[in-house]
Amino acid sequence: MTDLVKKISEFEKLSAQLEPTQSERNQYVEQVRDFANDFINNIDEMDSFFGTEVNADKLKVSKESISLEKALSLYDEEVVKTGISAASGGHIGYIPGGGIYLSAIADFLADVTNEYAGMYYGGPGAVTIENEMLNWLKEVFRFPKSSVGNLTSGGSIANLIALTAARDKHGIKNEKITSSVIYLSAHVHHCIQKALRIIGLEDVVVREVELDDNSKIITSKLKELIAADKAAGLNPFLVIASAGTTDTGAIDPLEEIGTIAKSNNLWYHIDGAYGGFFIITERAKNQFKGIEMADSLVCDPHKGLFLPYGLGAVLVKDKEALFKSHHYTANYMQDAFQEGMPLNPADVSPELTKHFRGLRMWLPLQIHGIGPFKACLEEKLYLTDYFRAELTTRGFEVGPEPDLSVSYFWYPSGGDENDFNKRLMEEIHKDGRIFLSSTKVHGREVIRMAILSFRTKKQTIDTCLEMIDRCLAKLI
Repeated sequence: MTDLVKKISEFEKLSAQLEPTQSERNQYVEQVRDFANDFINNIDEMDSFFGTEVNADKLKVSKESISLEKALSLYDEEVVKTGISAASGGHIGYIPGGGIYLSAIADFLADVTNEYAGMYYGGPGAVTIENEMLNWLKEVFRFPKSSVGNLTSGGSIANLIALTAARDKHGIKNEKITSSVIYLSAHVHHCIQKALRIIGLEDVVVREVELDDNSKIITSKLKELIAADKAAGLNPFLVIASAGTTDTGAIDPLEEIGTIAKSNNLWYHIDGAYGGFFIITERAKNQFKGIEMADSLVCDPHKGLFLPYGLGAVLVKDKEALFKSHHYTANYMQDAFQEGMPLNPADVSPELTKHFRGLRMWLPLQIHGIGPFKACLEEKLYLTDYFRAELTTRGFEVGPEPDLSVSYFWYPSGGDENDFNKRLMEEIHKDGRIFLSSTKVHGREVIRMAILSFRTKKQTIDTCLEMIDRCLAKLI
């Protein structure tokens, strides 16, 4: 027994390093605080794109421990100063969010206290906050109080949860899979196709509905497809609309599609991961008429509410359809199931182990209120107008009037326009001051703007225009 106690004592001394003293904690927090302040104070002067070279050897776990100062230096060199600066207002290439500061504080608190947000029994306060955030989303999107939902890691898992519920509601399994039909836009986010594969629906019939000149679903064509498939003995069961596509920011005619879905007994899913939160703006809110008709809806707070990456959300009206896939019990969890307890997030999601994501949304909304978020979204809509107007004065062609804050443009070079705009895009990426991306629309190579970061201001757009001028001058 003496040897056993001695062994325990030896390991206790070594393992105690995992619990820093208060003095050590203060030093760590001070160093991280200084790093964060330096980053934020200088972010407007940083490039938005640094290229993709990383020295992986520097990031390997070392055999000997290193100081926090050294670790922060490595993080700055090999993480912050590589790739796209996703926290920068100059990131207007993909769909940014920004990463507001109070969310970082919320994550710090959630991690220090290690709150569990999977089962009410284990974390009643954490689960209550998550459920209250979902209740708030129901109000925003005019969903009934009886709807259920989940705060996920992002739009991909949120869409997967919704499509799984649609599958189970309509019993799409076994031989029924190959005769069942889904209707969607060619511009639907590719996580939809991934989700279909994951949930065993790779072999369903997928109909890409014809789009109009603004890249929106033509509802008369949707009706025709459904009628033809029914006449052919197929099983239409799901239609997917977008409230802000990734490529062009288009909002499909939500109300018309909802009416068609209801009359044909189709599950109606809306992907509003990018654009959904524009519903809270005065300028764009009327474009979301009909969003409340959806059977399931996805939105991303880490986009439209400017939170750090790692927070999507899904709302589903049919609780039983959602439970069918995700609600399981186990003997070791018997204490967690008691009558009258609120909904467990683990019962409506693939996750049982669940990070307390809700705090990163709850704390900023509580401290800031909704006003600054609405103003920030309104600002992005007007910045998009400003950018497009300035581009036209420089001889660029721009795409159709955008619904939201994603748009595209190209330079009519007079020769091989696709090749010219590809080379222009390369020059822009080499410059790196502001990050833009490219896409193809109707076979044309175009440069894409996606203005959403809370740090993107008029000065950001002016800097971007100066960069474009410099890059264009090199090619003409």
